[in-house]
Amino acid sequence: MSDSPAPEPREPKPALIFDDPLDQQSSDDTDRGWGDRPGTDSAADLKRFLDEKPPHHL
Repeated sequence: MSDSPAPEPREPKPALIFDDPLDQQSSDDTDRGWGDRPGTDSAADLKRFLDEKPPHHL
């Protein structure tokens, strides 16, 4: 007769998921994944374009 506590139940291991990973949307599938800033207006977009324009496009 031992006085050791009963073992606590373990959490079940996560199940393996065999879904098609191409069915899920990645961050690259959204505008945010490409660096677009949400909520900007067209004037701000034009200013950003002119600021980031390479020198050979002058």
